[in-house]
Amino acid sequence: MYSEIKKIKELFDSGANVMEYFRSLSNSRNNSIEAIKVSYDLQAGTYIGVYKSHREFNNLYTGTIASLLESLGSHKSILEAGVGEATTLANVVEKMTNKPEYACGFDISWSRINYARAFAQSKQVSSDWLFTGDLFHIPLRDNSVDVVYTSHSIEPNGGREKEALQELYRIAGKYLILLEPAYELASDEAKARMEHHGYVRGLKSTAESLGYNVKEYRLFDHIINPLNPTGLLIIEKNSEAVPATPQFACPITGGTLDKSGDCYYAAESLLAYPVIGGVPCLLAENGILASGFNKPIEL
Repeated sequence: MYSEIKKIKELFDSGANVMEYFRSLSNSRNNSIEAIKVSYDLQAGTYIGVYKSHREFNNLYTGTIASLLESLGSHKSILEAGVGEATTLANVVEKMTNKPEYACGFDISWSRINYARAFAQSKQVSSDWLFTGDLFHIPLRDNSVDVVYTSHSIEPNGGREKEALQELYRIAGKYLILLEPAYELASDEAKARMEHHGYVRGLKSTAESLGYNVKEYRLFDHIINPLNPTGLLIIEKNSEAVPATPQFACPITGGTLDKSGDCYYAAESLLAYPVIGGVPCLLAENGILASGFNKPIEL
């Protein structure tokens, strides 16, 4: 894939849909993780541009999310999965009266997290817990974040709804909130578009089949594109749980990750994960076998 990145970049610059290109190569209606990663990385910077041109909508959207989070109690930690450039997360935190101690977010794209750090800092929101991660192998311990939410980040993973929900639910302590395409509540035209792009479907029914406590499912208050209507799905896990402090974990073994110099090291798996430009790189593929890490070298 990376050997063809120049060609893919040229396609992107010409206005082509990169994920559609990958689907045509594999003759599949679903989007691969590689396609999502490349597409999102090439888009880095564009979401801040969208924010600047749609400030009024963003204020309404993030203000409603902030009110929703606060209606569910006070939270020590929140996390946006698929945080992109933090144009949602940073503005949500900015609008909260009782701000969380930890505002966390991950994305599969390093470039997007790099933009996210700058945007969060411009809003006086800490960027310390912005990192790269895979939705299906989130580098956090079980129940380590009070409220986990998404904003059209599960969207391109049609066919993997169950896996995504299980992983997000695993790290949530109190609530999991999904703001994702509402296929079941959409028009026929919108449904056809979602099918064409390989978007998720049946999130509510999938959550119920997993035995999760679905508290609410409806169209969200603010929708920018009627052909991609946002649904609100609130899942309660344990509203009385002890406030959670996020903890990194090896995305391969789940073992503890400890910060050491310019990397995070998982002693159990003997893997080191680099920090590049201030961004912890915690995709499984970023792990470097380092069995001699922190061992004294005697000559």
